[in-house]
Amino acid sequence: MELQTQLKQLADKIHQLKDKIETEESTKHAFVLPFINLLGYDTFNPTEVVPEYTADLGIKKGEKVDYAIVQNGEPIMIIECKNWKENLSVHGSQLFRYFHVSKTRFALLTNGIQYQFFTDLDEQNKMDEKPFLEFDVATLKDSAVNEIAKFHKSNFDINKILDNASSLKYIKEIRKQIDSEIEKPSNEFVRLFTSKVYNGRLTEKVMEEFTELVQKAFGQLIGEKINERLHFALNKEVIIQEKDQIEEAEANRLNTTEEELEAYRIVVAILRRKLSTSRIVYRDTQSYFGILLDDNNRKPLCRLHLNGGKKYIGLFNDNKVENRQSIETIDDIYNYENELLETVGLYEVE
Repeated sequence: MELQTQLKQLADKIHQLKDKIETEESTKHAFVLPFINLLGYDTFNPTEVVPEYTADLGIKKGEKVDYAIVQNGEPIMIIECKNWKENLSVHGSQLFRYFHVSKTRFALLTNGIQYQFFTDLDEQNKMDEKPFLEFDVATLKDSAVNEIAKFHKSNFDINKILDNASSLKYIKEIRKQIDSEIEKPSNEFVRLFTSKVYNGRLTEKVMEEFTELVQKAFGQLIGEKINERLHFALNKEVIIQEKDQIEEAEANRLNTTEEELEAYRIVVAILRRKLSTSRIVYRDTQSYFGILLDDNNRKPLCRLHLNGGKKYIGLFNDNKVENRQSIETIDDIYNYENELLETVGLYEVE
């Protein structure tokens, strides 16, 4: 995913530069503006990204928020920036006041490393006390990247983000509660599980004993789940490597025909409108002639079956399941131009 790569590059830049950044202004230019830019907004266009956006507070005039992202003349998000060394938790009240007098539904508080996105889920036109999305660019998870992508200029949809923000807010709070209970189980939590397995009276002594047992049980369960996932991932990788080795050994025994190479050139001619030709690679096997993206077995573009009594082109759907289509000659590959170009789209958004 392009956005994920850009965020990783920004994180690397921050790591290299932060010790040389001393002021809030430097933080804005080195860290925050690049983030706004990778969301697809032109930071050099003052009608799209407005610096020092006026947010007058009643009789107090001339109050300004650091940036506002504007669409159709209206702010869709206001941004308050702090020095990268500052703790964001002490600055929410300032943004709260700006939000109240603006027409935006989203506010961002950031020090260029930590980002907190707010909206007004609890009471309209009144910024929530807690952010619905919070992340650190240095330790981004895939789930956070997916949420950041919703704020990209090409994806921005207020209603969709608001609908999702509500779920994000409660999931985040529920996760905190679960984590707290696992770390230090409350009496209610212990009682819930103890009452299902213990028939005696829940005296203070029994509760103390089961508090430790519940904590151990959850710790063991989580450890086992992690080990299962790791075991599955390792086994899956071993299977893929073995399959690659088998196919490589088969390739050494193959005689790739001129017809297969000509068919490959036709596929390249179609796909080069979306891909660099260097990324379109073929692998011949005993049973088919495969064409891959980036020489990656997990990114098949199509398969050609040309050496049997009948000829087929194998196309792939969203689940990477092959669907064979009969062709009379390799020139018929041109009839599947749209399908081939759609297959590229499956991988370019990963």
